[in-house]
Amino acid sequence: MGQRNRLQYIILGLLDQRPQTGYDLTKAFDNEIGEFWQAQHSQIYPLLKRLEETGDITHEVTMTGEKLAKKQYQLTPAGHEKLVTWIGEPSPELTALKDEFILKLYFIKTADDPRLQPMLQEQILLHQRQLQHLLHRRETVFADQAAIDQAYGHYLILDHAIEREQHYVQWLERYLTPRKDS
Repeated sequence: MGQRNRLQYIILGLLDQRPQTGYDLTKAFDNEIGEFWQAQHSQIYPLLKRLEETGDITHEVTMTGEKLAKKQYQLTPAGHEKLVTWIGEPSPELTALKDEFILKLYFIKTADDPRLQPMLQEQILLHQRQLQHLLHRRETVFADQAAIDQAYGHYLILDHAIEREQHYVQWLERYLTPRKDS
């Protein structure tokens, strides 16, 4: 199943949470959804049109201020059923991640390659920053057990992302050579 096919289910799922504009849907990829799936507005808007043509979603035009009209999309019963069916289907394949750093590592031949340590240092900083962001998101979004209970799958994804980043930092640090001038 291609990425474009899966994107329709993300949109259906987001609209199942509440009616949203195309802009709202695009912004959803900046936080939690962006942890495991990427999409650009150039993918989202044409897909909204197709989902509306197939009867999975509909929209209402709302006015913001005096002149700005926005399309507020919502799920139809058919779209909800499509989402429920998809969630219940098996997910029997692993998806390869596209990680440029890992790709570059593949081409490093020796442990003393002068590019290796700066690469590791850069990645440690990036992953530590991401870990701090995720920990802050967990504090903000899941401040109490009631919040966890209302969005348990979301909580599991965030917990997974935190553990992934913690492990990634530990793995990088294992291969980081202490600087001689320290």
